Amino acid sequence: MYNAIGMVELSSIARGVYIADQMIKAAAVEPVSCTAVCPGKYIVLIQGDVAAVENAVRVGMTAAGEYIVDQFVIPNIHPAIFPAISSTTIPDTKAALGIMESFSMASMIFAADAALKAAEIQGIELRLGTGLGGKAFFTFTGNVAAVGAAVEAGRELVKESGLLVDIEIIPSPSERLWDSLL
Repeated sequence: MYNAIGMVELSSIARGVYIADQMIKAAAVEPVSCTAVCPGKYIVLIQGDVAAVENAVRVGMTAAGEYIVDQFVIPNIHPAIFPAISSTTIPDTKAALGIMESFSMASMIFAADAALKAAEIQGIELRLGTGLGGKAFFTFTGNVAAVGAAVEAGRELVKESGLLVDIEIIPSPSERLWDSLL
């Protein structure tokens, strides 16, 4: 199991594809998502052990030049982040619903990691930029108290960046809403 995640965000799609190749060749990392996102940016999201991810991100940053928008490495990432990014999580139970939204993909990954570590919740989806005008959101479920604790942990990280859009808690979502989310 991988324990670190890293991302390089670029303002050029062409340079982004090139950077993805350079990062994957530079270290023993696996791509999580190498894709164009709104509004015309490209993200290279990788996973691996901490040293490999740090090395790959360093290589990406060096090659990015003037096209760099943002970058990060998160060691000891919560393992539920990976299925949430790929939207492959079906929660065991449908309880309270938490939704966090940010103008920043990077800050939303940090907030989702903090939320998952702070409370007993299940991530549902961590959407990054695609079809969102560059924004990101994280949906998750758990009992009302856990969702509240997770929201507070995530809010603090996104609030610091100044890129928080909104956070909502729905204590008892409609079954029809759940059908549309899953």
